Amino acid sequence: MPAFLPIRNKIVALMVGLGKLLLIIELVRRRLREEYSWLWLLTGFVIFVLTIWFGLLKWFTHLVGALTPSSTIFLFAFLFLIFISLHFSVVISKLTGQNKELT
Repeated sequence: MPAFLPIRNKIVALMVGLGKLLLIIELVRRRLREEYSWLWLLTGFVIFVLTIWFGLLKWFTHLVGALTPSSTIFLFAFLFLIFISLHFSVVISKLTGQNKELT
């Protein structure tokens, strides 16, 4: 496992992180509700931190017992998708209950 993140990978990760943050800010400004924006802003910030501080990603990789940092990123992405799905399920259930009350 390399001790550093290759410069090309770092540039791509920083561009993706910056693009995501700019997109989130624009969506919040126009149509995304503020209650959901914090989660997306936090995700973009974490991408930046892990890109700049590769040692932290290596530490997380060692902590979870993964072989490569990319495996750790996929694990966190999978967990993120599970939690966001769970959150949306709760919101949908609440809205269904409100619709029943309204009818």
